[in-house]
Amino acid sequence: MRKGSWKWVIAAAALALVFPGLGTAHAAPLPGGSLDPTSIPKYVDNLVIPPAMPQSPKPTGFTDAYYEISMRQFKQQILPSTGFNSSGKTFPMTTVWSYGSETNVKTVANGGTLFYPSFTIEATADERVRVKWINGLVDDKGRALPHLFPVDETLHWANPPAGSGNQDSMGFNGALFKQAVPMIPHLHGGHSYEWSDGYPEAWFLPDAKNIPPFFAQVGSLYNTFKAEAAGAGSTWGPGFVVFDYPNDQAATTLWFHDHSLGITRLNVYAGPAGFYLLRGGAYDTDLGYNRPSETLGVAQGTNDVITEIPIVIQDRSFNKNGSLFYPDHRKFFDGFTGPFLPAANSDVPPRWNPEFFANSMVVNGRTWPVLNVEPRRYRLRFLNGCNSRFLVLKIVDDLGNLVNGNGERAAVTTVARQFNQIGADGGFLTQGVTLDQLLMGPAERADVIVDFTDMAGATLYLVNDGPDEPFGGFPVELLADKDTTAQIIKIQVGTTVSYNGADPGVLPGALPAATLPVGGTTRQVSLNEVVSTLFDGPIAALLGTVDVNGVPTPLGWGASITETIPLNNTEVWEIYNFTEDAHPIHVHLVQFAVVNRQALDIQTDENREITGSSPTGPTSAPESWETQFKDTVIAYPGQITRIRAKFDRQGLFVWHCHILEHEDNEMMRPYRIE
Repeated sequence: MRKGSWKWVIAAAALALVFPGLGTAHAAPLPGGSLDPTSIPKYVDNLVIPPAMPQSPKPTGFTDAYYEISMRQFKQQILPSTGFNSSGKTFPMTTVWSYGSETNVKTVANGGTLFYPSFTIEATADERVRVKWINGLVDDKGRALPHLFPVDETLHWANPPAGSGNQDSMGFNGALFKQAVPMIPHLHGGHSYEWSDGYPEAWFLPDAKNIPPFFAQVGSLYNTFKAEAAGAGSTWGPGFVVFDYPNDQAATTLWFHDHSLGITRLNVYAGPAGFYLLRGGAYDTDLGYNRPSETLGVAQGTNDVITEIPIVIQDRSFNKNGSLFYPDHRKFFDGFTGPFLPAANSDVPPRWNPEFFANSMVVNGRTWPVLNVEPRRYRLRFLNGCNSRFLVLKIVDDLGNLVNGNGERAAVTTVARQFNQIGADGGFLTQGVTLDQLLMGPAERADVIVDFTDMAGATLYLVNDGPDEPFGGFPVELLADKDTTAQIIKIQVGTTVSYNGADPGVLPGALPAATLPVGGTTRQVSLNEVVSTLFDGPIAALLGTVDVNGVPTPLGWGASITETIPLNNTEVWEIYNFTEDAHPIHVHLVQFAVVNRQALDIQTDENREITGSSPTGPTSAPESWETQFKDTVIAYPGQITRIRAKFDRQGLFVWHCHILEHEDNEMMRPYRIE
């Protein structure tokens, strides 16, 4: 592994060393958990379509949409409902967290609203939504529940045991954190106020009975934003916040998830995330897409009449008892066995893994489901909800497409159906784009039309030609395992059409492009890697700045703010990627235009330290699916990625890599608009 590399251990010899018995890269599925993913039957249960979240009774005098939503712990049938053994016994249920309406916090199986992924919030452009977010991670006696996964306290994290004044810091006792769980929700892609954006240091614990008195119960900026919220008419209290979402942006596919400092990877892996579909406004109504949600049945069956299907794809690993598996030790990643922090002679976090690639594919809360469709057109809203995994989605009619003649994994060259992409993160594209595949980094969305009109009776498969390792561009080196992570959904096309309404149309050209005023500040920022002094392995990723000679200055979360922007300024950010891998970079508050990309010439000395860099060669235009606003962009290794945004709301926000393992240590930075 090259010094500074984020590459996962992929060579067969290295795999055999770290994970004995694996042999070649595709002789066995990815490690993780005690449940062999090849033992999980595929395509047993129908795809679940999350219903619309019910609104809650409105506070006195409030006329806008209002929700009271709590994060809860419960069990759900994520693994197949049959096929656990030869007798057909049901697989064990899985303990997860998710959001549900506080007016009906029973599980869906018991007639309630608790489901993983969360029910969908339906919103309308330019109409305010207010949400009371409640940390409901308590047991039936009101005692705080512990985390489902090991918390690495040596990271800079939402640190309740450090006490008020020291929270949001690094802990060094090395013990497993077994107390109350911090949470703070973030509407990803939302044009939000600073106090309702889900700032990572504004977390809060549940209002529980058993929290030790010396614990900090809120993050270091919770009270600051609480006062600001009060000025806007939103009252916060023990165990909850109240956020306002103005929805003053174009109709698009947003989503919400937890954003607590230093433990986002763990909290989101446990389940709390959901779609936020913003409808109406320009284009949405004119193009006929502004229809009420048709996702009002939890279990989608063969006779359901649906034209729009939100689909969140996540990778997960399981233990034999049905519980989710997430690594509890750094040695899972590369075999390093210590010494670890807090030992004085170590700089290696003991539990944090630089990336995690799970071995089973979960779609809308079920492993490898079946999607039943009629022979007509459908609108599919895809979200890559994985922690680290990039996806390359294709539709094929034969799983044999995944295998070469010699049995090795091969990239799919022939597809059965194309995607007509009509939208991305920030709204509709300038015009529809016909694609054989969808490349999606973590947190990216793709709004597509798929036409099954001439496919009556066909069996199709949504497959993944992305890697089982960090993504660095094409061609993909270690393709997803053909028997597990390369397969996602079976699509069964019926023979008749029962739907009498209008099919979702193909987006006509040409809508206005994502243009912003030219000029303003051009700012250079950097993506960087940190390598251990003990061995040639990664211990953190950092954002930073770039000086006039092209030399990066990596900066941690706690360093002074370097991106201070005058209100309403338009800026071009040049993102210099000095790492070996692609990073999905997300900037809070704004939807930006992708300007271009350009190769980066990097100079180093004999110690491989960077001594300078400069753009080289021609620029490349944005991809065809990047012609409208984005909030997350793929920054490729050895390139400069340029984006342009108008920073039009005062406050404190963040930008970060959306590989959650990177974000948590320490690939996230604050920025301020003033």
